[in-house]
Amino acid sequence: METEAKEMSFEEKLARASEIACALADPSAALRESMKLYEEGRRLINEMTRELEEAKEKVRILTESGSVEDYDDETV
Repeated sequence: METEAKEMSFEEKLARASEIACALADPSAALRESMKLYEEGRRLINEMTRELEEAKEKVRILTESGSVEDYDDETV
């Protein structure tokens, strides 16, 4: 199910990373397959990190003060 990370939405990447984490937790998994999954997971995490940093920068730019304010979900 390895799909090009850039074609996936953030949510799809997160779901795939979760699947990979579960597969890697299986002690009976073959080493070669585990290494492939680990590499795919690292690529996904790196891509998601970049996306989050870009979103954070956009939020920072959009706020008047220029700083990202803490989100309080109780006010929503």
